[in-house]
Amino acid sequence: RLREYSETIPKPMVTIGYRPILWHVMRYYAHFGHREFVLCLGYKADVIKDYFLRYNEASSNDFVMSDGGRTINLLSSDISDWRISFVDTGLRTNVGQRLRAVREHLAGEDIFMANYGDVLTDAPLDRLEAEFRASGKVAAFLSVTPRTYTFHVVTTDDQHVVRSIDSIASTDLRINGGYFMFRKEIFDYVGAGEDLVEEPFSRLIAAQELIAFQYDGFWAPMDTLKDLQNLEAGYEAGRWPWALWQPRDPD
Repeated sequence: RLREYSETIPKPMVTIGYRPILWHVMRYYAHFGHREFVLCLGYKADVIKDYFLRYNEASSNDFVMSDGGRTINLLSSDISDWRISFVDTGLRTNVGQRLRAVREHLAGEDIFMANYGDVLTDAPLDRLEAEFRASGKVAAFLSVTPRTYTFHVVTTDDQHVVRSIDSIASTDLRINGGYFMFRKEIFDYVGAGEDLVEEPFSRLIAAQELIAFQYDGFWAPMDTLKDLQNLEAGYEAGRWPWALWQPRDPD
């Protein structure tokens, strides 16, 4: 669905503005104080590694240059306090197994967060994290309304007669928004070879250990070329609500 990009770079490296969507996702987490990252790499992992290995803070922050360019003093910084682990988790590994593959990198963490790396939101992560901690549950995810999709929901009777056909955005249907919170016990629910949302989540539901945070604010995936165009158009118009780290004009 993003073939013109995905044949040369992994989808999280498709840019919005002049930074990849992965950077935007990581910057969102960093805004809330989460600056230790584990990247579960697979397809074209070298592209992601090279991006961060070559990252130049002066290209994305204000700075003062002196001594004919020999001295650069940054006036701000974005990733200097990040700690990023780059872990090869397999070329075609599913999400559940990617999590299992980085378990050792999460040692000592009672709670951690996970993300697909290709979806943006302005959800209040600090409040959601506090609710999750207080809940005592093993797992949580962001549940959103799919306003960006153009599918239709069809209702029929037993004789296959259509009773209604509605835009998916106008229904009360909610979907997995791709932002997760887990306690370390999540690994007790993910078996070898299993994906995340199928068998493990079914077990969590049976044990009443899974909660969904309903959020109706900004949420946007980058699944299709149209999604990318919408995000780029918003960015160019100065509308990028996920960038909570940016100064806001007073209301």
